[in-house]
Amino acid sequence: MPSAADIIKDYVIEFSRLQDWMADIKDSNPATYESMHKRYIELKVTLSSLGVNLTELDRIKA
Repeated sequence: MPSAADIIKDYVIEFSRLQDWMADIKDSNPATYESMHKRYIELKVTLSSLGVNLTELDRIKA
């Protein structure tokens, strides 16, 4: 079973990658961007509830 630190690390990595992908696709495919935005919100809520400070990590700021 993964530790809490491993879970947080995996979510932080996913959050960062997702933001990169969102930045690349925002103008070219709005429907896909909206789908990605839903996952972004889920990750943001989860990480916040785990006590992760998203100030430096959150580049989308939505």
